[in-house]
Amino acid sequence: MFTGIVEELGEVVEITQGADSAVLRIRGPVVVADAEHGASIACNGVCLTVVEFDRETFTVDVMGESLRRSSLGALQPGSPINLERAMAASGRFGGHIVQGHVDGVGRIVAREPADRWEVVTISLPPELARYVVEKGSITVDGVSLTVSGVSEPGAAEPWFAISLIPTTLELTTLGTKTVGDPVNLEVDVLAKYVERLTAREGDR
Repeated sequence: MFTGIVEELGEVVEITQGADSAVLRIRGPVVVADAEHGASIACNGVCLTVVEFDRETFTVDVMGESLRRSSLGALQPGSPINLERAMAASGRFGGHIVQGHVDGVGRIVAREPADRWEVVTISLPPELARYVVEKGSITVDGVSLTVSGVSEPGAAEPWFAISLIPTTLELTTLGTKTVGDPVNLEVDVLAKYVERLTAREGDR
């Protein structure tokens, strides 16, 4: 489990493409400081397993399902990437419950600079819109964020807005993403559990 607090802005060093998979080598000296074989690291919000590592880099396998359901397939050598180690039981819960299981891919549709922050509007797959509420939590490229605005219920092209503070702009990929760029989205898992439970109650 993760909390959506990015520990390091890493860099994709090498990509080896397979028939329906890829192997990524990523530079991230902070997250490999205590790495071990089989450790989990969230890479742009996707939970991946460490296969090999040294003092500076680590290698992960990405299966075809993950490439199709996330934006990892768009990465290139040199791409920045948000990194977070799995949460330690004794750690602080800084964000919200993040599984590292991407629900869908959105795209940045607008960026509006403000005084010391920036409002970013992101498109939302229609099937995920019901899980996103104003002041609720959402994970964007592995970053735990508070939703500051949403489209009207039933909108044909749903969207949500987030407000990014200077620290987030500086220390994550969201500071350099441009209009049209894809981002990985994970909605609050608690919303999905509530929906499932209330549906069962309605069947009784």
